[in-house]
Amino acid sequence: MTNGDNGTGGRSRAALWGRAGCTASVAALLAGLPWAAHDRLPDRLATHWSGGDTPDGSMPLWAASLFPAGIWLLVALAVSVRRRRSWPAVRPWRAIALAPTAALLIGAQTSIVHANLDRADWHEAREPGLDIVLILASAAVAGVAAWRWSSHPTATPALATPALHLPEGERLVWFSRAANPWLQLQAALTGLVTVGALVALTVGLADPAALWPVCVVCAIATLAGAAFSSVQAKVSEAGLEVSFGPLGWPARRWSPAAIESARAEHRLPSQVGGWGYRLSGLGTTVMLRAGDCLVVRPQGRRTDFAVSVDDAERGAALLNALRPRD
Repeated sequence: MTNGDNGTGGRSRAALWGRAGCTASVAALLAGLPWAAHDRLPDRLATHWSGGDTPDGSMPLWAASLFPAGIWLLVALAVSVRRRRSWPAVRPWRAIALAPTAALLIGAQTSIVHANLDRADWHEAREPGLDIVLILASAAVAGVAAWRWSSHPTATPALATPALHLPEGERLVWFSRAANPWLQLQAALTGLVTVGALVALTVGLADPAALWPVCVVCAIATLAGAAFSSVQAKVSEAGLEVSFGPLGWPARRWSPAAIESARAEHRLPSQVGGWGYRLSGLGTTVMLRAGDCLVVRPQGRRTDFAVSVDDAERGAALLNALRPRD
């Protein structure tokens, strides 16, 4: 597998700004939610229950707003500290730590506001039992999604030249992965808008007729951006598999016998009509960054399928070497 990267500096900066933007957005959501409903909340908010319906702890509005936001910023700062280079980095553990933490804090803040909404005194708030189950479930889903998104296959290139002559019985696997951080940032931002809209709907801060269209549009944009902002290509004895998004779905597959030819080709977004999953006169192109693409011509087709991944020449060479075997 090769993970060489064209424009690494630009993508690193975009990823850094994306993380900073997401961190600030979560903090703003945590701090702003109580203030958005301040005219419907008591002076102090019930914030703690000890197993019964009656609360036994409270905070003033300003503290209930700033305390979870401060916890979030401290956690984000703690996991951003650079660790020793000698430590193995199998997965980017920052996302695995931050995603469920954000889900827990946002869910808890939403639950607290909902429990205190339209109460004259914080003693009248009741423990949100069902909310706790939903909060834990959402945190678990966020953790699993972050774990799956951060999974990267690791392997070492078996050969150093693109001309492959495979001895009988030898098996090789080639992986390559590419991502567009700007599309990922767009998906993250629309995802935060979706979460904010759902929180407002849950708490009852806005008219559902006005918020539901925003929620639906942003949710669709988030799913599309998440699905087509990253791609992974794999060449093995089974042929070529191209999978999309953090969950590796959807995916397209071709057996070696179903491929007429494979090659590496330099393509630009301007040639295929832009970024993402594009249809043009060159065929179908998954364009996430300008540069080399793995291009295959399926049997019986007049158009190509191309995917912009690194080390495309080696992948094409291995795919061509597997076709005679098949």
